[in-house]
Amino acid sequence: MTPSWTRLIRFIAEEDGQVHLGQVDRSVYPDIGVAAFKGDRISTQLIQGSVFDGVVTSKVLHVARLLAPLTSEDVPIIRCMGLNYRDHARESNMPIPDIPVLFIKPRTALNGPWPAKINIPAVAQDGSSDYEAELSIVLSRSGRDIPESEAMSYVLGYTCSNDVSARTQQFKNSQWCFSKGLDGSCPVGPVLVSPAEINDPHNLRVKAVHNGNIVQDTSTSEFIFDIPKTIAFLSQGTTLERGTVIMTGTGPGIGAMRKPAVILKHGDDMRVEIEAIGTLINEVHYE
Repeated sequence: MTPSWTRLIRFIAEEDGQVHLGQVDRSVYPDIGVAAFKGDRISTQLIQGSVFDGVVTSKVLHVARLLAPLTSEDVPIIRCMGLNYRDHARESNMPIPDIPVLFIKPRTALNGPWPAKINIPAVAQDGSSDYEAELSIVLSRSGRDIPESEAMSYVLGYTCSNDVSARTQQFKNSQWCFSKGLDGSCPVGPVLVSPAEINDPHNLRVKAVHNGNIVQDTSTSEFIFDIPKTIAFLSQGTTLERGTVIMTGTGPGIGAMRKPAVILKHGDDMRVEIEAIGTLINEVHYE
């Protein structure tokens, strides 16, 4: 069954204290992440079913706490693109790659929007904890050897995400899965937006805002490998399972590249803003 929702949230309801899926009205809540952060009373239409087949009902509930739109049970794996923005490659003085640069995060890295916090473990409390604002896509069904011409039909929705990275650990090793796969290092949300709501996912403004300062400001028009190419490449001889999250890479302005460097510190306000989706807000917490 094709889901009927267009802007899906997962939340704990005021009415019963239980976890539900809901449809939010963009005309009322243009940025659900900011509304939740401000403490606005948010109404939502209950969605019956799962994120993959949910149907919007007329029943109205109110949000007591906003959660990640996906659970770890929904997500088999998080696949990530590195160096996928031309402007970021120029910033890094690196050549434009001929094939995608890839790594993974385990699903235990999944995290949610405010009031969820970015948890920095002891191993990353060395002045190298960093942010990466990214557009992420979620797959609606499983597939293998998916042609570019069919790839967009596998997209369930789009959301904001932050590839939180422990740079010291990253630069020790050519494999990035540990340094970028720490628990809670992949906040996503605050909403999952269907393709019907996004006119062109390859022309969205993406910003990172650290303590009120814009530190990244780019557009998905800078993609080196667009979404169909990415899905087709990843699915070569490999089954991409339903619910897979694909992080599409980040633009220039990451903390490690700034002069002076910008470091995620305890209590910092970290935000990812993406046009037509909203704002993913998190506070940084040192264990």
